Amino acid sequence: MKYRSAFDIIGPVMIGPSSSHTAGAARIGRVARTLFGKLPKKAVISLYGSFAKTYKGHGTDFAIVAGLLDFDTFDERMPKSLEIAKEMGLEVEFRTEEAVTDHPNTVKINLVDGETKLEIVGISIGGGTIEITELNSFPLKLSGEHPAILVVHQDRFGIISSVTGILSKYQINIGHMEVSRLDKGEMALMVIEVDQKIEDSIIEELQNIPSVSQIIRMAE
Repeated sequence: MKYRSAFDIIGPVMIGPSSSHTAGAARIGRVARTLFGKLPKKAVISLYGSFAKTYKGHGTDFAIVAGLLDFDTFDERMPKSLEIAKEMGLEVEFRTEEAVTDHPNTVKINLVDGETKLEIVGISIGGGTIEITELNSFPLKLSGEHPAILVVHQDRFGIISSVTGILSKYQINIGHMEVSRLDKGEMALMVIEVDQKIEDSIIEELQNIPSVSQIIRMAE
């Protein structure tokens, strides 16, 4: 395995006993919070594999909730996140699942606030490194380490070139990109990780592309 930096080996600065079970879990929760865009009213957290077996002892429970509260991995409030969530009106439900997954440190998070709903599946790879593998039934690969946008659109001819054309016009370099769709001609999702911050004016231009229904920007 090739590591991108020393921090991938020693892990991030963090509160908790395990980079995989605590820091990684917190980062998955925080990505879910970013994608949802606000504090949800309810979170149903389904744990698989090693997460399911050791989530209380390794602090996976309070770490995921800390991420949902938008706490960073080194935030001293992390161990008290379950109590803080209750005070803030966030209802949390944990479920342990027996299904076998591709990675032992897997979590599915369902967030709800009225009619607004979001479901993500994330894995904690190690050293605090994570990957989001599914969003609302769309398969994807999102690390959360780089500026990124998620483009929700209808599966139509020319949409991909329109999006990449705008990014090229503003000299935004694409580091990773993938596209998935539910079915031919139906809803599709672009995941684009870039090397630079994407300004609000560029997001607005992308949003005005015909057949683009939503742009979700990950925090830089």
